[in-house]
Amino acid sequence: MELNDIKAVYFVGAGGIGMSAIARYFIKKGLVVAGYDKTPSDLTKHLENEGMLIHYHESVDEIPHVCKKKESCLVIYTPAIPADHQELKFFRENGFEIQKRAQVLGTLTKSHKGLCVAGTHGKTTTSTMCAHIMHQSQLDCNAFLGGISKNYGTNYILSDSDYVVIEADEFDRSFHWLRPWMSVITSTDPDHLDIYGTKEAYLESFRHYTELIQPGGALIIHRDLEMKQNVQEGVRIYDYSLNEGDFHAENIRIDNGEITFDFISPIESVKNVQLGQPVPINIENGIAAMAMAQLNGCTADELKYGMQTYGGVDRRFDFKIKTDKLVFLSDYAHHPKEIYQSAKSIRELYKNKHITAIFQPHLYTRTRDFYKDFADALSQLDEVILTEIYPARELPIEGVTSKLIYDNLKPGVKKEMIQKADVLNYIKDHDFEVLIVLGAGDLDNQVPQMVKVLNSK
Repeated sequence: MELNDIKAVYFVGAGGIGMSAIARYFIKKGLVVAGYDKTPSDLTKHLENEGMLIHYHESVDEIPHVCKKKESCLVIYTPAIPADHQELKFFRENGFEIQKRAQVLGTLTKSHKGLCVAGTHGKTTTSTMCAHIMHQSQLDCNAFLGGISKNYGTNYILSDSDYVVIEADEFDRSFHWLRPWMSVITSTDPDHLDIYGTKEAYLESFRHYTELIQPGGALIIHRDLEMKQNVQEGVRIYDYSLNEGDFHAENIRIDNGEITFDFISPIESVKNVQLGQPVPINIENGIAAMAMAQLNGCTADELKYGMQTYGGVDRRFDFKIKTDKLVFLSDYAHHPKEIYQSAKSIRELYKNKHITAIFQPHLYTRTRDFYKDFADALSQLDEVILTEIYPARELPIEGVTSKLIYDNLKPGVKKEMIQKADVLNYIKDHDFEVLIVLGAGDLDNQVPQMVKVLNSK
């Protein structure tokens, strides 16, 4: 089905961060957009206000009539939806065109120049930075992001530009549907081993992804990754890192909460780049974002302006309170390498303060596979509070609990295990200098109440 033939779009699983961006794309195009989601959320409320029809219990009767015409309705589903879902079964049994979110993004990369960012971690921030630089430049762009950009209050940008910035997700091999014009690969630390099985299979998936970059385009890859790329003839290859590679930073200054550096590039180096969200890990993310924007024609002034005005992403090193007496932030980090970088960044920013993390592990399999790495990463901090594991799509695994991480924290780290339900009371009863909430689960839903509690103290 060509995008031009579609009159209606139906989402089975409408409320995910990635799905909602595509829903908004089709709402803006003036199509009928409807769907199912399991639970109402702020995101689904916003979508309803923007014109999407959403219901919250499985029912074929609730599907609007216009979405029951298979010749003009595209059905988009998330892999998190079970195969026996009544509505999904209805669409399958009646021969509808059914696509995953990634297939739809793949179609868009065939009709636009896709600027894609892949990697185990760093991809949301890097793609959002690149989209912001491009959007405020003369080039402009569309964008489908994995987080809410603080500059735009949304996870997508829509324009008439030929470019589309896409966060390329390796979960379920989704990024194999894409046909990038250019791609950044930030990292390939094994993850999703419940899907891939082995590290080798995970790395092979990234190698195959590099074969999909279109001739004439480019691969911008972090130095020293274990994976081996295999690009088509005519694809240029650049490498980058914090202080080495075709693109890197020099003369880094971290002073009084501000970060400035020089961007070194084979095209044109740019002096005194100021980070709008001054977090040390964002220097490297910014190098990748600027490299991709520069390779597509953004000028030195546009790169500097874009970086300086970048506001960050919700739940990515997201400062909620920042005073001399108390710092409180929320971070989506949920893989050991992400947590390591997050902890390292916060330690660099607050060298002489007592730092406490509340961590909600995400997935039993990930905890089982990486509990020692989680413990090592968290041991950079002074105090670690662990809640029970957030199961997401999984059933419990015998013997796999947060205690695996707790028992492996290094000596000298103050530690405690509490229930998620007791977190607010714990915050009421304790004092903090720097407090960070970590994880990709649902503990973040309590962050607004945490802010109230901390401010009241």
